[in-house]
Amino acid sequence: MKEKEIDAYIVPTKDPHGSEYVAEYYKGRSFISGFTGSAGNVVITSDRALLWTDGRYFIQAENELKGSEYNLMKMGEKDVPSFTRWLKDNLKDRAKLGFDGKLFSQAEVEILKKLLKEKDIELIDEFDLVGEVWKNRPELPSGKAYSLDKKYAGFTPKEKIEQVRNSMKEKDADIFLISSLDDIAWVFNLRGSDIAYNPVVISYAAITKDRALLFVDKEKIEEKVESFLNENKIEIKEYEEISNFIESLKDENVLLDKNRINRWLYKSLNETVKVIDDIDITTKLKANKNEIELENQRNAYVKDGVALVKFLHWIDSTIGKEEIDEISAAEKLEDFRREQDLFVEPSFNTISAYAANAAMAHYSATRDSFSVLEAKGLYLVDSGGQYLDGTTDITRTVSLGEITDEEKKDFTLTLKGHINLTDMKFLEGTNGYQLDAICRYPLWKEGFDYKHGTGHGVGFFLNVHEGPHRIANVPNDVVLEEGMVVSIEPGVYRASKHGIRIENIVAVKKDIKTEFGQFMSFETLSFVPIDLNCIDEKLLTESEKGWLNSYHSEVYEKLSPYLDGKVLEWLKEKTREI
Repeated sequence: MKEKEIDAYIVPTKDPHGSEYVAEYYKGRSFISGFTGSAGNVVITSDRALLWTDGRYFIQAENELKGSEYNLMKMGEKDVPSFTRWLKDNLKDRAKLGFDGKLFSQAEVEILKKLLKEKDIELIDEFDLVGEVWKNRPELPSGKAYSLDKKYAGFTPKEKIEQVRNSMKEKDADIFLISSLDDIAWVFNLRGSDIAYNPVVISYAAITKDRALLFVDKEKIEEKVESFLNENKIEIKEYEEISNFIESLKDENVLLDKNRINRWLYKSLNETVKVIDDIDITTKLKANKNEIELENQRNAYVKDGVALVKFLHWIDSTIGKEEIDEISAAEKLEDFRREQDLFVEPSFNTISAYAANAAMAHYSATRDSFSVLEAKGLYLVDSGGQYLDGTTDITRTVSLGEITDEEKKDFTLTLKGHINLTDMKFLEGTNGYQLDAICRYPLWKEGFDYKHGTGHGVGFFLNVHEGPHRIANVPNDVVLEEGMVVSIEPGVYRASKHGIRIENIVAVKKDIKTEFGQFMSFETLSFVPIDLNCIDEKLLTESEKGWLNSYHSEVYEKLSPYLDGKVLEWLKEKTREI
């Protein structure tokens, strides 16, 4: 920074494609700070180092930053400014602010420029300073790409590209630039292993009126995949050729999403290009799952439910007899998933959290820090699988023995919130922001809350977190439409005590139509028992009991054909009526 006369430098949690989770090569923020959570921004000045992260990671960040010179900035807390606001308040006039332009979207840069304009702060975006000091930096990933069959995806790449071109016509676009890795994977029915748990290939793409181009390391494209892409009229270019391609564009109408295209690429555009800034066409198309994807997803969740039931039965029958720790439990759950047809890998790093550890919403056990499960208290497991026929995500909190009245109350209120939203009917045109409070209401009545969103979209054999829709207390005007898949996952977290979360995945569907309009509702996709031993029945209404009994009846009906012996007996007991 001194050599380049930079007064402050930002290190985000990003790769050049704006990915939520990144390959090891791009984990610069973790390297420079020691904080390993999946979200956060670092700001470094000549005499200060600060880390911003959200409520999911406050406890984890405090632990990981302990003893370092980093100050933890708790996003969303009272009197804690955003990192951009902090920069405005603390940088001197005409200061120089640095960052790697490949790791910032054009939209983020424009916001920074506007915010810092009155202080005449210069933005320097060409240096990867973390890379300059990072010895033994991991290599870029080199796994091979593979294609996804139409029987899983519902449409061929050629058919999807045609859908994209139809939307391009409506927007008067000559060229559509795509940077988002899951969007590229979706439109080309291409999958890979470049990012752990996210079956994507590091690449860029461009679709014109008569061409479809994939910019990728050609070493990843073997002959079979090359033939598949050729059959679907997709040209293969080297990854680095994207900048030359963009620089060659002149006078065209280029459709892109400034929130997804990085600053480095955007700067390559010729001044004669007309930019149409809009959400990626593919983001919207892939969010509305087609019928084949939905049917496959239903199958995946039945398999996943079988794996979870076998795992929870194993926990119940083994706890107190053999030593189980958070890591060995997660490994055992993965073993049960691997028994299932078409399983590929977990869909994220399993959150296996016992007792007070579960108070950290995104806790991660490590070989250096983990707990042994005991025959008492609560155990939370948030996990998922990537199957060729779908992506799963589910959270269950279960009792391992005696639990306190407080734990029962917290669990029951969490369940009430979950039922409140799952059982909801809502008018067509409603978005997730409008629904969020419905899930929180039973908790709010008691003065409780949780510091994370209520629900996120889920991809189809893609990223477990998918937009553009979500259910959260942060404004979002994306309407929940038929075919969208989303989680419902309220929780209660008490530091140094316990954490509780109950998560199912649901699909948005059409419900009744009346003189007042079309109503929508949710189809539950997840089928795993909710621990009856954790419930204070006195806190449930008759309607809520009815919902739970109906849900458990369906769990038993769907999973019992795949189970037998003691596991089947266990399932019958766990899905009994209350």
